[in-house]
Amino acid sequence: MILHYLSLCPDGAAHFSEILKDLPDITPRALSLKLTDLAEHGFLEKQVTAEPAVVITYRLTEKGRALTAALGPVQQWALQYRDR
Repeated sequence: MILHYLSLCPDGAAHFSEILKDLPDITPRALSLKLTDLAEHGFLEKQVTAEPAVVITYRLTEKGRALTAALGPVQQWALQYRDR
């Protein structure tokens, strides 16, 4: 769901807080662990900006975009049947 969510975002990127808000069934800790795992495996890149406050942005890598394209039909199927 995280990869699918990011594939729908402009530039394939979103802030941690946006992802958490839009995927309400995941806890902050679980989301953090999953994002770290996806970044370690090369599907995402993590950008930390230390402006007045720390802002963390996650962006799909080329590998992540390729995977979301390959999983597109599976994601469509899952969305169609998730409530049944």
